Amino acid sequence: MTLRLPAATIRTQVELPLRFADGYETEARVFSFDGLVDGREHLAFALGDRTAPVPADERHVPLIRPHSECLTGDVFGSRRCDCGPQLREAVERIADVGGYLLYLRQEGRGIGLYSKLEAYALQDDGADTYEANLALGHEEDERSYLAAAQMLHALGATTVALLTNNPDKALQLRSCGVTVVEQVPTGVYVSDANQRYLEAKALRGRHTLDLPNVLAPSSSVSGRTR
Repeated sequence: MTLRLPAATIRTQVELPLRFADGYETEARVFSFDGLVDGREHLAFALGDRTAPVPADERHVPLIRPHSECLTGDVFGSRRCDCGPQLREAVERIADVGGYLLYLRQEGRGIGLYSKLEAYALQDDGADTYEANLALGHEEDERSYLAAAQMLHALGATTVALLTNNPDKALQLRSCGVTVVEQVPTGVYVSDANQRYLEAKALRGRHTLDLPNVLAPSSSVSGRTR
């Protein structure tokens, strides 16, 4: 059953040069929106040949990534998660083939920055990332991709290849009328600081991660090693 969402519209679009700490540079056109269901200020970055909304009859399927904001990882380079490296990878891979990065303002799997830090404290005492969220009175993962689906509809990108290891993103987008023709795995970025976090995502969140000494879910596909 397809959810019927109110239509969102493009509010502003502007050219933005991007430069990462390792020196990688590219150009993006950034879109803001009106009418998103959660009222948050999500952004779409058109990369590669996506300098304008996609014509409805265009044959090329854009590569898209819904990336949830992570201040600690994206901005400050925290190694407790893999968000920063995934963001960096996604921008380059999407720029190579054309598509959209959807930057979604839902920190800490939707629980917010302060709660995420409180969850980190619980993880330091032995909880995994999902147990910590539950202990704080949250769901294991409170992220919604309804606004992401609205953004894609507004951009005319209703048939996509999805860059993710998280099967829930594909399920939610499909439920909102977005056709996901392929789920493309991202790289797996393991460090001493995030090993337990990634193991929990593979075992409890059913993310398709190829990790040593972890038995992935039977329905998973091994993640791409960069």
